Amino acid sequence: MAQVPRAVFVHRQSALQELINRHGTYNQGKFFLSSRGMSAKSMEKQSDVVQDALAQAGAAVPAHWRRGTVERGDLDRFLFDEHDVVVVVGQDGLVANVAKYLDGQPVVGVNADPGGTGLLTFHQAADCARLFHRVETGTAECELRTMAEARTDDGRTLTALNEVYLGHPTHQTARYRIETPEGGSERQASSGVLVGTGTGSTGWCGSVRRDRPDAPELPGPTEDRLSWFVREAWASPATGTTRTQGVLDAGQSLALVVESEGLVAFGDGIEADRLVLSWGQRVELRAAAKRLRLVR
Repeated sequence: MAQVPRAVFVHRQSALQELINRHGTYNQGKFFLSSRGMSAKSMEKQSDVVQDALAQAGAAVPAHWRRGTVERGDLDRFLFDEHDVVVVVGQDGLVANVAKYLDGQPVVGVNADPGGTGLLTFHQAADCARLFHRVETGTAECELRTMAEARTDDGRTLTALNEVYLGHPTHQTARYRIETPEGGSERQASSGVLVGTGTGSTGWCGSVRRDRPDAPELPGPTEDRLSWFVREAWASPATGTTRTQGVLDAGQSLALVVESEGLVAFGDGIEADRLVLSWGQRVELRAAAKRLRLVR
């Protein structure tokens, strides 16, 4: 018997709820803001917009489907299964947050702002009934987005939709030996290394590239290529700056051998979910085997 799909709604805690959590009550939080010439009205409006979008999208779920809900902060403890249809309600960054926990499940990105659209949240809540039908009947058009992967020599892995950062968690000097796919090697001291996808080319990697006129062309979102950049490499008698950017074609990898304690690798800005790296460990960065399946 065919497994019944489950619609899993992913959202993040609203700024209004964060304000209440921080100050204990709504009135205390409102007083805190007013004492600084600010108002909670914009937070209230945004919270209402997201709740309305969640309600409208939820009402579109077919009656025979199962349902689930998870906040961003609980993603690392939520168990997704192969029959899930993941509905991300919010901004583009939330799609990147959930991508690393998926393995081929279709993702419907819903922009919470009425009439708004994003680079990953293409749809409005009103589109969900049509999209759910297409997913269930196998007629949905999906875009397979390339992801980046970091793999350590002891078998740990981490994936990201935008980019993987490897360096010191406080962005102090990181020391390592970098090995490029062309066979070159160099000891470096820098603010860390970024390996990004085409999806991430509009974010951190795009920002780095804008300051480097000689940087290579960034890949497209579905291309099986990655870009990489060394941030603020420091030249010294022991470290160099000749290998600070490039592209990883399909099947190629960038390797780093750690030469200082306390380095980490994390993806898409989620520092809490990271690989801790110690002296002598080797990390390889490449395009991940899995892709984000984004419903268009």
